[in-house]
Amino acid sequence: MTTTSPAARSASFRATTGTARRAAFAGAAAALLASSTLLGAEPPKKPLTFGASPEVARGAYLVGIMGCDDCHTPMKMGPKGPEPDMSRRLSGHPAEFKVARTFAPDPKGWIWAGAATNTAFAGPWGVSYAVNLTSDPTGLGSWTEANFVKALKEGKHLGVGRPINPPMPWPAYRNATEEDLKAVFAFLRTVPPVKNVAPEYQPPMVARK
Repeated sequence: MTTTSPAARSASFRATTGTARRAAFAGAAAALLASSTLLGAEPPKKPLTFGASPEVARGAYLVGIMGCDDCHTPMKMGPKGPEPDMSRRLSGHPAEFKVARTFAPDPKGWIWAGAATNTAFAGPWGVSYAVNLTSDPTGLGSWTEANFVKALKEGKHLGVGRPINPPMPWPAYRNATEEDLKAVFAFLRTVPPVKNVAPEYQPPMVARK
């Protein structure tokens, strides 16, 4: 019978433990390397854009800061007062909302007025109505990009028609780059269509004396 001394048994235990640890570390390293290789082989994931092109995304941003909703989205009465009717977003003055032509500007008092929907405006220039900017054929669906850009650059309906009247701030918008105006148009063509034909512009009434 062979007897192993305590010192020998301790040395053997340490050797065995060290070998096991080195094997474990080697296995972990191999697994990590394999994992890194697999991950490196995967194409980088693209950020979510929800299908919007950079031009459309730019147009959405511009429409938001240019205040287009302020006049082209009809207001409705909500629990806290007037609020935009987003079911009719950017559809212009509702065709069914007839505005009586009883207002004439008074140089010594009220010189302009706005309808309850904030889509019709009366003043020295006459009565103007916010037009439909949605993608419906009754809106911008029948416009071309060239029509839109020219209209805002020259202040004429469709770029060739009657003057665009207040309060539409086209004199400010004409300073936008052509690329930005094209982006705005690209976004507006994605706005859900709303069938609505806004009334035609009405010439001014005679001012009260």
